[in-house]
Amino acid sequence: MEYHVPAMVQECLEGLHIQPDGIYVDATFGGGGHSRAILEKLGVNGRLIAFDQDEQAFQNRIADRRFLLIHSNFRYLRRFLKYYGIGQIDGLLADLGVSSYQLDMPGRGFAFRHTGPDLPLDMRMNQQQPRTAADVINRTDPAKLEKILRGYGEVWNAHRLVELIMQRRERNPVTTVAQLEDLARSVAVGPVNQYLAKVFQAIRIEVNEEMISLRQLLTDAVEVLKPGGRLVILSYHSLEDRMVKHLIQTGDVDGLVKKDPFGNKIIKLRAVSKKSIRPSEDEIKENYRVRSARLRIAEKSA
Repeated sequence: MEYHVPAMVQECLEGLHIQPDGIYVDATFGGGGHSRAILEKLGVNGRLIAFDQDEQAFQNRIADRRFLLIHSNFRYLRRFLKYYGIGQIDGLLADLGVSSYQLDMPGRGFAFRHTGPDLPLDMRMNQQQPRTAADVINRTDPAKLEKILRGYGEVWNAHRLVELIMQRRERNPVTTVAQLEDLARSVAVGPVNQYLAKVFQAIRIEVNEEMISLRQLLTDAVEVLKPGGRLVILSYHSLEDRMVKHLIQTGDVDGLVKKDPFGNKIIKLRAVSKKSIRPSEDEIKENYRVRSARLRIAEKSA
């Protein structure tokens, strides 16, 4: 099975502006497509450090002395760089979201399209973590669960769906993909598949603490980049893209403008591309999953 088709490879390489002897980070190794492309541009003294929290990604490990793959969430970027004696880096790439491999594995519970009454409601990117999607559905209080669905999936009738989940929980826990799908279908508004996708996205983000991890990665990336170093981020939904855009514009993921004692804006990044870069029509035809991708590139200010 194809683990993951790397998105916008050439655009990412151009964005990184790779120096042969530089130190780079691929924060989302996955199938290794972006990492292999970066290594081709590095010289003998260059280094690439990659992260992936899914142990399945290690089947794609690259045998190269310049390469190091770390089994960890990218939110611990600074901790591991310090551990390996790396102070600053020349560039960081992150291809956010769930991989094609994870979506295509029925037992992982990421996608509602997989049939079967007993497929577990899992959604963990790191299968060593204890909390699953079933835990979120069955153990979260109603107000918080509604907030998750609204905030992470823009499920505007979340209150109705949560009511059904609560009624179901009183009888038996929701433990399978099919059970959650049936509940969501019964209250879907608009195109059903789009509605289901929003529900599953919201739960997946909560299970994996994706927004918390992204916030930490972006904040730390600015600190570890060398002056002139490049930040290259591929995002797939508005929540991710908004944080990246805010960081580039203001130096803060929440868009809060910071000033020095003299009232001057503290500029940490310079946008290399004024707007997000979208995949070409040809790439979308070859890999439909990249259709929602947005690439943003920034350079660390001197």
